[in-house]
Amino acid sequence: MSSHQHQHQHQHHADSSSGGHPAATDIDWDALAPVLESGAEMHRPLSAQAAAWVAEELPAEDVRRVFDIGSGPGVLTCLLAETFPYAEVVAVDATPQLLDRVRARAVRSGLGDRVRVHAAEAPDGLEELGTADLIWAGNSVHHMGDQRRALAAFAARLRPGGLIAVLEGGLQARHLPRDIGIGRPGLESRIDGASSVWFEEMRAALPGYTATVEHWPALLAAAGLSDARSRSFLLDIPAPLTAAQREQLVSAFSWLRSVVEGRLDGDDLSVIDRLLDPDDEQGLMHRPDSFLLTARTVHTARSTGS
Repeated sequence: MSSHQHQHQHQHHADSSSGGHPAATDIDWDALAPVLESGAEMHRPLSAQAAAWVAEELPAEDVRRVFDIGSGPGVLTCLLAETFPYAEVVAVDATPQLLDRVRARAVRSGLGDRVRVHAAEAPDGLEELGTADLIWAGNSVHHMGDQRRALAAFAARLRPGGLIAVLEGGLQARHLPRDIGIGRPGLESRIDGASSVWFEEMRAALPGYTATVEHWPALLAAAGLSDARSRSFLLDIPAPLTAAQREQLVSAFSWLRSVVEGRLDGDDLSVIDRLLDPDDEQGLMHRPDSFLLTARTVHTARSTGS
């Protein structure tokens, strides 16, 4: 998995759990990492719901080892360590700056003795880690060219009875009313269409890209796993947003602005520029009607190995 996923996770096609897909050398990770971390904090209530549901399927006392594939800055890594208090949790990521943040967060959270990091471009580079009771892959599999191969590689790392939890899909985030008083109504719907085109181009450019029908329960079954289940979780932060939440929204729209460049008409791009202008009264930092509403889906399946 490329660590570019974290930039992409800033918005459902572009949302922070921690991707965008420029070359790694084009990313200023020192600048981007705190943005990703604040975005992951904003989504933490949703992540906590998902982790609690997984814990119902895999009781905490049975979990001694967890892999967080595509950990980003470690917000979810530490949440998994809290949810599974008997487990060692390994944050797997290809970006050293993000792994540094995982370490620092774990120490601040009093989890430094149970959280470790592993630099790898998943799905390769996992063999040396051995096996785990739980493998969590949050918005990372779609950044692997051959998604079937990736899931099979994860399944090979599972202990008998272990669980894979794949967070993929859900509903595109909404932040604004349909009619925001500037430009044509329906801006976010048009952004969705443009970002979907970008997403397909990003996928097609991945090494080893293989077109895949993204029926996740079927893909997990094809990886030799059983008892596939799916459940979606809602994040609803109503207006008005706090200043910190507005700043996160600005960073998300800034990323979207780069994604839709050349894919939206000039009028829509001008509206986005106004939304990003800190001095514009119609901008995101001043609007009383901005919010965050989104849903994410988690797909789980169990190892049948003996």
